[in-house]
Amino acid sequence: MTSQAPNLRISIDEMGDEHVMTSVATPLRPDAFEKSDEQKIEEISEKFRDIMGILGLDLTDDSLSGTPHRVAKMYVTEIFSGLHPDRKPDVKLFDNKYQYDGLLIEKNISFYSNCEHHFVPIIGKAHVAYKSNGKVIGLSKLNRIVRYYAARPTVQERLTMQIAEELKSILETDDVAVYIDAVHLCVSSRGIKDTSSSTVTSHYSGIFAESDAKNEFLQSIQH
Repeated sequence: MTSQAPNLRISIDEMGDEHVMTSVATPLRPDAFEKSDEQKIEEISEKFRDIMGILGLDLTDDSLSGTPHRVAKMYVTEIFSGLHPDRKPDVKLFDNKYQYDGLLIEKNISFYSNCEHHFVPIIGKAHVAYKSNGKVIGLSKLNRIVRYYAARPTVQERLTMQIAEELKSILETDDVAVYIDAVHLCVSSRGIKDTSSSTVTSHYSGIFAESDAKNEFLQSIQH
């Protein structure tokens, strides 16, 4: 058993560095939402206090004493708030009364997420587009959908696909495009420590799988 431990550790490290994604859906246990936010904050606070103690930090210091609670509250109500389905944006459809038949593009949607392999930030911009099939949604809802799915531990490929599938479901059309350009701190602040690279992922379906609509979308977001 002892001789296998180093190999197991290497395998776990390699999985994170190789950016493995196991599914489009965020991996969640069946009992993920049985505990209230308050219960989760209390338990995470206790666990994070243990982590800080193991690291050798003095939790009697005024600057550090409240950190476990602050981190726990931040996890539950802010940076991982998108895990809870009750926080999913309430999106209403409206008739396309103007009969606008061009592309609707919302670009430069800023978001913050966290890498599920190292729990460090992913910082980027998303660009989304759709062509109405008779229904439209409020512009701000596009931003809210992006930020809802970003507010959870994830990998960029999954985030891209989740946003695209949500838009298709809401708008009842396959004419959807999603393009994400992001910096991963698991690359820039650890490991290879490359501060100049970014990661691009995209999803094109319906008319966006054709060159004309895709080119119009790409030209728009590049300007």
